[in-house]
Amino acid sequence: MSRLPVISSKRVLTSSSSSSENGQDFAPAQKKLRKDPDPVKPRAAATIIGGKRPAVAASRAPVSRPVRGVGAATVAVGPSRGVLKQSIASTTAKGGNIKQPVAPAGAKAGGGAANKRHAWDLKGKVSDMEGKIRNYQTKFKSVNQENEVLKGTMIQSQTRVSEMERELERQRSQISEYEDELHALAGVRNELEKVSSEKSTLQKELSNLEGKYKVMETLRDSQETELQTLKMKLSVQESTLARLQGTLKDTEEEVRSLKETVAQQKDDLHAGEMERRRLHNTIQELKGNIRVFCRVRPLVDGGLSKHIQLPASDDKTITLAKTEESHTGKTADTQKNYNFSFDRVFGPTASQQEIFEEISLLVQSALDGYNVCCFAYGQTGSGKTYTMEGDEFDRTRGVIPRAVTQIFRAAEKLGAQGWEFNFTASFVEIYNETLRDLLYTGKASKRPEHEIRKLNNSEVTISNLTYEKVSNEDQVLGLIALANQNRSTAQTAQNDRSSRSHSVFQLDIEGVNAGRDVKCKSTLCLVDLAGSERMLKSQSQGERFKEMTAINGSLSNLGIVISALANKESYVPYRNSKLTYLLQGCLGGNSKTLMFVNIAPEPDSFGETLNSLRFASKVNDCVIGTASANRK
Repeated sequence: MSRLPVISSKRVLTSSSSSSENGQDFAPAQKKLRKDPDPVKPRAAATIIGGKRPAVAASRAPVSRPVRGVGAATVAVGPSRGVLKQSIASTTAKGGNIKQPVAPAGAKAGGGAANKRHAWDLKGKVSDMEGKIRNYQTKFKSVNQENEVLKGTMIQSQTRVSEMERELERQRSQISEYEDELHALAGVRNELEKVSSEKSTLQKELSNLEGKYKVMETLRDSQETELQTLKMKLSVQESTLARLQGTLKDTEEEVRSLKETVAQQKDDLHAGEMERRRLHNTIQELKGNIRVFCRVRPLVDGGLSKHIQLPASDDKTITLAKTEESHTGKTADTQKNYNFSFDRVFGPTASQQEIFEEISLLVQSALDGYNVCCFAYGQTGSGKTYTMEGDEFDRTRGVIPRAVTQIFRAAEKLGAQGWEFNFTASFVEIYNETLRDLLYTGKASKRPEHEIRKLNNSEVTISNLTYEKVSNEDQVLGLIALANQNRSTAQTAQNDRSSRSHSVFQLDIEGVNAGRDVKCKSTLCLVDLAGSERMLKSQSQGERFKEMTAINGSLSNLGIVISALANKESYVPYRNSKLTYLLQGCLGGNSKTLMFVNIAPEPDSFGETLNSLRFASKVNDCVIGTASANRK
């Protein structure tokens, strides 16, 4: 039996309507029939309407791919080899009802196995196929009608959706307005809360103020009572004050009178002191000896050593006390005192101003035509340089700067009386028995040599020395500062800045009074001697030892000259050293001479202090004669 041709059929579904409100068309969908090798039972095909997923699956047989349109989708499956699979259409109506699948025409309830036609009954199969086609056409019309209904429903739904969206937008806008109002109301609520809090605070303050007001009223009443009492007391005080004012005027007049008396007494006291100094100066001049002042340096930590005794009631004596041990040990230790008397003794608390006031009359006499010499003697570190030069501060300036200031100020006052003065300054040091110009500013290699020469009028001069014309104290102080920079100093075991030379400052004064036809000429000589040393204490070595030897040698020669003058010997060895030769006019000539002996208060300096005081006593006993003024 030859194989029969397979009849394939196509199911075409088209929409009856060409367009809808939203502009979508239903496109025709075609499904090809798959060929089956063997006839199978007809299977239901699912029809999906409204674009929804299939609600019921009729069988597990594979179904062709559905073609979806807008609103409804129909899936048609053609049977293979003359057998058309059954189709089940699921339709969703307006109420949500689902139509049950319709059985194909010619199928009987009891199964398809009994109604199966023979293979040769082609006419019957065609008749069955036509019945199925009519059935599908009927279903197609029904589906189209349902699609039209669904279209209307969809348009209504879209309209409703758009209305709902507009309503939603309106609700959102209204919600936004409500939110803004809510924020504003929240701010208002915060303000109200703040105002309420402030109101409660103000109410509390008001209650406090009311309480204070009541207290103040009570106080006011009491104060008014006190005020009345005070007014009564005030009237009494005013009367008392008037009485006291009268007494005060009398007392003020009495105080004024007493002040005038005190001022007059101070002037008289000052005049008496000046007269005492003048008379003392006259006595010393008449005696013709060298005046000696003793000054005790304070200890480093202040105070005075126990072995130095200064009587409180006597400013002219000093005592050195030394405790000596018994050599046999049988007797108690004994104390030996060494007493010395000088023109004035200054303790460790004496100021620079107090010391200079004592010699101010001596310095003043230089403008009267007298040669004046003042020098400091003592061991190294005893305060000689501080006494003569001091520090740069006004309160601690020494004898040299204060003397220069006094000379120029006195000369200015004498100018009103017709006097004119010319001043010439020089500064020289004696270092290792060699003269050095401290005002020299040239090269060290071209430094000239200096010699001491004695003129016909017994005046002493130095060759090649720098003599500077000065007209005010600032110029002289500048020269002193230059000399201090050039002076030889070094550190020793006893002194951090020990002077290693004798320095001599000279101010030559020439005065002329044309109205009175009077001339005067004098020299103010201020000397800072180097300190005596002991090698064991200063530990000088090398160059320092050489300097120490030269210093001690010149001081020894000074002592020899002083002894010769004290013993009134016919020959005085001035030429034994450069120092005594340069000071010849001050020590044995026509000069008013004063020496400071400076002593150190340390106990280990007892020997040097005793030697210095003994030397000063010899100087104080020297009679050099009464000085005369160099006037013409």
